[in-house]
Amino acid sequence: MLKNRSWLYALLFASFIIAPLSHVEAQRQITIDDIWTKGTFRTKGVPGFRFMNDGRHYTTLENNYILKYDLTTGNLTDTLLDVNLLNLPGEDKRIDDYTFSDDESQLLLTAGSEAIYRHSTKEWTYVYDNTSRKVAVLNEKGKQMHATFSPDGKKVGFVMDNNMYYKDLASGKITQVTTDGKWNHIINGSCDWVYEEEFSFTKAFAWSPDNRYIAYYRFDESAVKEFTMTNYTGELYPENVTFKYPKVGMENSKVSIHIFDTKTKKKVDVDRTSDPDGYIPRIKWTNDPSKLCVFWMNRHQNHLELLIANSVSGKTTKLLQEENKYYIDIHDNLTFLQDGQGFIWTSEQDGFNHIYLYDMSGSLKKQITTGNWEVTSFYGVDEKNKAIYYQSASVSPMEREIFSVGLDGVTKKQLHVDKGMNTAQFSTTFDLFVLNHSTINSAPTYTVYDRKGKVVRVLENNEGVKKQQEEAGAQPVEFFNFTTSEGVDLNGYMIMPANFDPAKKYPVFMTLYGGPGSQEVLDGWMGADYWWYQSLAQQGYIIACVDNRGTGGRGEEFKKMTYLQLGHYETIDQIEAAKYLGNLPYADSSRIGIFGWSYGGYMSSLCLLKGNDVFNSAIAVAPVTNWKWYDSIYTERYMRTTEENSKGYEDNSPVNFVDRLTGNYLLVHGNSDDNVHFQNSAEMSAALIKANKQYDTYYYPNRNHGIYGDNARRHLYVKMTDFLNKNLKPEKPMTFSNQQSKS
Repeated sequence: MLKNRSWLYALLFASFIIAPLSHVEAQRQITIDDIWTKGTFRTKGVPGFRFMNDGRHYTTLENNYILKYDLTTGNLTDTLLDVNLLNLPGEDKRIDDYTFSDDESQLLLTAGSEAIYRHSTKEWTYVYDNTSRKVAVLNEKGKQMHATFSPDGKKVGFVMDNNMYYKDLASGKITQVTTDGKWNHIINGSCDWVYEEEFSFTKAFAWSPDNRYIAYYRFDESAVKEFTMTNYTGELYPENVTFKYPKVGMENSKVSIHIFDTKTKKKVDVDRTSDPDGYIPRIKWTNDPSKLCVFWMNRHQNHLELLIANSVSGKTTKLLQEENKYYIDIHDNLTFLQDGQGFIWTSEQDGFNHIYLYDMSGSLKKQITTGNWEVTSFYGVDEKNKAIYYQSASVSPMEREIFSVGLDGVTKKQLHVDKGMNTAQFSTTFDLFVLNHSTINSAPTYTVYDRKGKVVRVLENNEGVKKQQEEAGAQPVEFFNFTTSEGVDLNGYMIMPANFDPAKKYPVFMTLYGGPGSQEVLDGWMGADYWWYQSLAQQGYIIACVDNRGTGGRGEEFKKMTYLQLGHYETIDQIEAAKYLGNLPYADSSRIGIFGWSYGGYMSSLCLLKGNDVFNSAIAVAPVTNWKWYDSIYTERYMRTTEENSKGYEDNSPVNFVDRLTGNYLLVHGNSDDNVHFQNSAEMSAALIKANKQYDTYYYPNRNHGIYGDNARRHLYVKMTDFLNKNLKPEKPMTFSNQQSKS
């Protein structure tokens, strides 16, 4: 999936200590080093909580100790494990992660983690028994992936060398479930690159609730074409990394589901529909160990079936079917109720994402939430108290609220009073939850609430950030709304320059992402980008961001209207936004720039080219420049294939419009980007050169889609700031380097 801000959001949850401020002048100047080197403005966070079964305590890994805390008091109640005493083999005695068995009597400890793709890893795994205080390596023959306890804690399933295994902990016997695994050919129990990236999971197997069966994926990627990236390591010859990557319209992996019986050692193949080119984006066991739910979706991703597979025969029956004139987004919200009488499901079937209750025959019993607003996150079902917890955008698409509602669809209750952005993490019993609240002008606060919405205690309030804002003279971020010439209402935010003088004319710097279902215009803290925008405001820029058509929070029609023509309506809206901003009496319409990363880089490129009479400059970081170069699942979901939709591809790919370049263009890419390949920027550069267009380019060797490490992020932001100051900052606009070629 195209992402431009995953690194930014990670900053919000990492635990940082704000650096002390020295004596400051009336207004502290915000520097790139403050933001990206010193970490001066990083907010304090709290960890993602690993709640224990009692719903009150949680555990953390701190300095090789696994510690137990009371959420209601914050007190350390127990040291569950001092890893240093285990004397693990190898040079590094530290562990990377841990997981409990369901009854919390055992732990899986992992160490020596190595990346496979962007999200998957392999590592050494150790099994620790809390009672005997003994530790044992899971498998001495090599590192494993996805080690997972069976529900009773007596077995551990894992993947090694693309094959599925499990270990009986009592006997120590390891059973090899599959034997055909081979790198770049067959994968068992783990995902290929495109499933991992676009369907957002890595572990591709699941234990049955009675511990007897393992359901697992098999990917045959033999026919998938390979892609090679080059890393420069200082050796005589560079390192080539080759992996399977299906692009638009090309061969995907052949995916199948299999069920292995650990008692009989027999395997059955799960039946699927007659379409071998469809997807299986999820599997999930029902509470009946004889029934596995398999999600099947056609390649166009507009037809979804939930199939119930018999664990003995592999035969399937249809539980639920959904069809959509556009596409269907896959989620993890399917919840089978413990009483066996039904399941919870979320869907956009009425035009907005809502929660539904079905019985086990697939008949609708109740639409639990309704209205012209979105359920934006599903937190879970508290069956004991017959309640569902969720996040919604019911007040405004720019805000988020936390609610509970009864399984009967009544007794709806908002669990807090804070306006702005609210997210929650609930304990295992739903007796407590941690509320993360922020606004676009105020840093996150973390507060513990009980199930009635009563404050238990404040974990972190980031009081120091407000002082930093005052010392830096931070300008308030203000929301605005305008109507385009096509009658579309769009939401935006704006930051005015420091020491604003309405009699002056200021350059405008627009930032965007704009991809399907995304949102940038939210009343929530922006993290590091907030401070970069404030530094630009100190230098005399108007900062603005507008969410175009195709973005989320406003229902299915607004989000999916870009179907088959990604970039078309989005570009129209951004050009209209630039014209709206340029017509403000204090804005200089000849000095409007735009910046985006990933999908945002695609958009900034397209805006500069198609809006060459509006935009002076654009920065594109890691952009797609033609959708035919991106992966099959993501691109075909929104565009279908080039054969089916050639006009949609041709009319909305920046590489086809380089002849229109009249402004200033900065093109940036990491050459080890396994997501949006460097190929996109290389092809864009070739087209620009052929068209005799001047442009700036920066490439980052050995950097992936995030461009970080060894000063890379600082280096990039220095370059982008210098580029803006060169091309937008002067009181008299620079002469466009490509002006003579304007078409």
